[in-house]
This record gives sequence, C-alpha cells and structure tokens, in this order.
Amino acid sequence: MSKIDYEKLIVSIPDYPERGVIFKDITPLFADAQGMSAAIDDMTDHFISKGITKVVGAEARGFLVGAPVAYRLGAGFVPARKPGKLPREVYSQTYALEYGTDELQIHKDALNKDDRVLIVDDLVATGGTAVATSELVKQSGARVEGFSFMLELTYLHPRETIAKACGNKEVYTLVKVD
Repeated sequence: MSKIDYEKLIVSIPDYPERGVIFKDITPLFADAQGMSAAIDDMTDHFISKGITKVVGAEARGFLVGAPVAYRLGAGFVPARKPGKLPREVYSQTYALEYGTDELQIHKDALNKDDRVLIVDDLVATGGTAVATSELVKQSGARVEGFSFMLELTYLHPRETIAKACGNKEVYTLVKVD
C-alpha cells in the first residue's frame, strides 16, 4: 500500500446533487498524477497473485479505473456498457436503482469459462452495479475473483449486498466513507 493520503485528494461537496447529500468528488484524485498512479498500483497489487485474466469496468468511470488496472495486471479489459452501445451480441443484466432500473451489457465473446475476472469501479455505493456486473460475468461462464474500488460508502452496506449475491468474494477499497 502506498503512502498517499487518498482522502486529501477527494473533495466533499455538501448539498450536491440535492440538499442533505455530501457528494464525494474523486476527480481531483484522477487529476493528480502521483495519486492516480498510486491508486491504480494499490488496487492492482492487492490482486496481483490471483491469476486475473480480465478486468471488467462499468460505464463510465469504471473505464477510467479498469483499463489501467488491467494493463498493470497484464489482463484484458472488458467494458460493461449501457444498452445500445455495443455492436455485437451481448449478455444483458437489469438492476434496481433508487427510482427505477438500469441495465449493463457486455459482448458475448468478451469472456470465456477460463477467465478469472476482477470487477473494478471508482465507487461502490449500494453494490447494485457491482452485483449486476458480476451477473454478466456469470452469464459468460467466467469466474469472478474479486472486486476493487477506489471509494466505498460503507453506510450503504455494499459488502453485504455483494456477499449475498456473489458469495465470499474479496472486496478491496482504497477509501471507506462511514
């Protein structure tokens, strides 16, 4: 683990996007060369010995984190996209949001039964996106090895949601917000 204080690179914005919410802006972390590099290294080093062959990141900030993590692991990167963005046959997974539903898709040929997958995103809040992404991996026959996030909103209990849906998979987070 690096000696970077990631919390200093995350800005709290009160009453955004609505009154009573404290938004955690991680774009300063992305903009800081040392911070971003250390974050990718730490997220990667934790899973370096797991034999990861593919990293899956959800649209859109999961791409910003997932691609460099995949590069550091010597693995391929698979984008989980919103409907209508991928041109070939896809697996689809619908999941619940606070008000309604959303959907993610991956190409059917992006993963196979021999792949060992790390699911990566910038933030885990309720765990819904992470679980939906893991369901896409399962549809392909590949195996989820773990999850890696920059920021975790622990008060929303995402680890419990992930454990209930995915079993005892490893979840690694750089910064936990209580």
